[in-house]
Amino acid sequence: MAESLEPEDIELGPVLSALADPHRRHVIHELVNDTDGSERPCTSFGLDLSKSTRSHHFKVLRQAGLVHQVDRGNRSGVTLRRADLDARFPGLLSLIGSEKES
Repeated sequence: MAESLEPEDIELGPVLSALADPHRRHVIHELVNDTDGSERPCTSFGLDLSKSTRSHHFKVLRQAGLVHQVDRGNRSGVTLRRADLDARFPGLLSLIGSEKES
């Protein structure tokens, strides 16, 4: 994916807007609590959504600067931009990680 914000260009408004959706917050919650930080397939988050809807949600997360996404043929992998987000918004990922999912 070509579009990737520089860490200093990640803005709070788009980040909060992306996190307002429960499906996207679920993805970030899982990535925050995934301690090894390895790349995960976009299909591994248990989202019971159509492929186009799932793609839309990952696009929003990517455009907000929350994740880095890599296309691997007919699959995509996603990683949390943990260091960038911790530097830009200290404590945000800890809050998301400690949130109880419904």
